Amino acid sequence: GFFFQGLADPYDPLFRQRIRRFAGFYMNEDPEAPNYDPRHNIIRSLWSGSKGPMLRKATREDWTGDPVRGRFHLLHSAGGHTTMLDFEKMYPEMLAHFNEYLASAGDHPLNLLATMPAVNAYMLDHQKKYKDWLLEYVDAWKQRTEATGGNIPTNIGRDGTIGGEFGGKWYAGTYGWSFSPWSPEFKEQAHRNMFDKGMWPGFGNALLVTGDHRYVDVLRRQLDNLYAHQKVVNGQFMIPRNYGDNGWYNWTPYLFTDRLAEIYLWSMKRSDLERVPITGWIAFLEGKNPGYPEEALRRDFEHVRKQLEAVRNDPTTPDTRLADWAMGFNPAATHTLVNLTLGGLLVDRVYSLHCRVRYFDPIRRRAGLPQDVAALVEKMGPEDVVVTLVNVNPVHARTVTVQMGGYAEHQCTTVRFGDRTVAVDAPDFTVRLAPGCGATLTIGQKRYANQPALRSPWDRN
Repeated sequence: GFFFQGLADPYDPLFRQRIRRFAGFYMNEDPEAPNYDPRHNIIRSLWSGSKGPMLRKATREDWTGDPVRGRFHLLHSAGGHTTMLDFEKMYPEMLAHFNEYLASAGDHPLNLLATMPAVNAYMLDHQKKYKDWLLEYVDAWKQRTEATGGNIPTNIGRDGTIGGEFGGKWYAGTYGWSFSPWSPEFKEQAHRNMFDKGMWPGFGNALLVTGDHRYVDVLRRQLDNLYAHQKVVNGQFMIPRNYGDNGWYNWTPYLFTDRLAEIYLWSMKRSDLERVPITGWIAFLEGKNPGYPEEALRRDFEHVRKQLEAVRNDPTTPDTRLADWAMGFNPAATHTLVNLTLGGLLVDRVYSLHCRVRYFDPIRRRAGLPQDVAALVEKMGPEDVVVTLVNVNPVHARTVTVQMGGYAEHQCTTVRFGDRTVAVDAPDFTVRLAPGCGATLTIGQKRYANQPALRSPWDRN
């Protein structure tokens, strides 16, 4: 919940203390939380945190929570949230939901999300230990993935062996490649392989601190392996999402296009674009959907209206709703703004901000676009990005600092506007916009040329 806080206020004392403490949970800096095994380079359990690793089997109650009647609204049921009158019926059903979720010990790709506090702690003031741990852990996963032919294993035993908790089966484990538990609420088999949820953030963080595209190569090869087993089912192109004792299974039309888009945006190779659907924002960047910005913003405004209406009609109360219940009512609509103003793509809920540009208000000394300044990223290439900046205020001039990347990880080489080209050679530059004026800038970039940092531009030197 606070991974993006450093983008807004990297100097907040509580944030700095908290992010280092959370990173320390996975570096064995807290004696009560020995989550990490440095000998085998593993996080020792799927359940980890301030209490340390859970090395026993989980129970259904560990997953479900306190069974006291009236304590909370139940969510895991075919009908969504239920009334208190359904408690006796639904709580056993909720317990049964987790019958096959009890394997806990050993490492899993989801634990690559532990690189999030590490990368944020590193970006505060570049303490080497955080980067060293991050790369040690990601490199261990890189080697394991290569050892299994490019498919990331979903269980590493406590002895460090691939599939060590399941007789050497690299694909086994809770939320693993072969994880297809029975869903009692829907009376069907559910396929819940989450190999990519930590893999993409973890390897993306390694790219962020090294600029080494071999980490992207691992992600590309993983999807290559899935696409190698493609087939047409009832006239529809499908790839498998699961792997078990009998090989690949569960072919679906879900093609991981969001992950393919991330690979392309990190590599900027046209060959990576070939599998990405040229629609929506990507089509706009390719010059094929000029009306996308207006369409997307209208869609976001409608989303905000619908979400606020749902908030007003929510029958739950603060003392009975579960922590994740309110997440479905979040009215914030940020993905389109990240696309259009920053040239970035957010996928899922926990992530670093990979983007091409970011803005600061040097007058008010704050992150974000200054008042009255509009920005639109119109095109992106491997060595440049095209951005239009406009001051919509007809009376007052505005000043904006343009930073290369979310964390100044890119370097600006030149800025071209009109018939002028200005040499820069810095991670940011500042533009003064006269009243009612704007310009389209072609910004030359060396991508991933700098160590990422959370500090503001005026504190960089």
